[in-house]
Amino acid sequence: MRAASDVVRAAARELTEAGVASPRVDAETLLAHVLGREVADLRRALLLDEQVGEAEHTAYRQLVEQRASRMPLQHLTGVAHFRRLTLRVGPGVFVPRPETEVLVDLALDALRGAGESPVVVDLCTGSGAIALAVADEWPTARVHAVELSEDAHAWAAANVAATALSVDLRLGDASSAFEELRGRVDVVLSNPPYIPPGSVPVDPEVRDHDPEVALYGGGEDGLAVPLAVAARAAELLVPGGVLLMEHADVQGEALVRRLRATGAWGDVADHPDLTGLPRVTRAVRAR
Repeated sequence: MRAASDVVRAAARELTEAGVASPRVDAETLLAHVLGREVADLRRALLLDEQVGEAEHTAYRQLVEQRASRMPLQHLTGVAHFRRLTLRVGPGVFVPRPETEVLVDLALDALRGAGESPVVVDLCTGSGAIALAVADEWPTARVHAVELSEDAHAWAAANVAATALSVDLRLGDASSAFEELRGRVDVVLSNPPYIPPGSVPVDPEVRDHDPEVALYGGGEDGLAVPLAVAARAAELLVPGGVLLMEHADVQGEALVRRLRATGAWGDVADHPDLTGLPRVTRAVRAR
């Protein structure tokens, strides 16, 4: 038997040396996962200096070593938290990020003026995080989502089933999806791949574990896929409908400029994330 507090301290030191950004939180999260407890409950156990058995410690050490190798925490626990949801994630799907929650806030604002049962489409849904968050927080919305990757689609399908939220999930290309909804959608949401070629992510968790199809946007500036998705959004939206699209912090001005140049959009503006960085472009379908 080992004191839980000593076990967590040792793990946090190891994760610090490995360059993990949040070593103490990750160490606590992994032990809570091994013990089948909530993190808040584990922290109470640490204060009471509870003990960890040898079998649990062995399992814990294996997870800590994997985290020290920079395997994503969410791959080790199998879950990611996004707004009010706990989602299933793992290899083959982009792990949802806190900065994307700003897009959902903007979506809820847009829905306030979209009628009693607004139609929402999430293009490039990945784990289904955005679509499911909207379905959870705006229950009268009719939410549709599409994902190109079979692996990511499987994770999204698991999340739709686990949450029991009403989302019409499909496997397919975002640039041609939902033909039957052309001209009938109130809000289109998208967190497409947008990293420019050559801009390889610094964090190993992203560079080595997030699927490339979810990362790189193509073209010289990484906007080839986002612009193709925006073109489809213009076909799907009703006049006055709203597009909300996440982008890299260096792409805000370029995406706004290029959407305006198409003539399909009015009232194009960019919005910062919670850290103040450019993150989400909002555009209104021209009437």
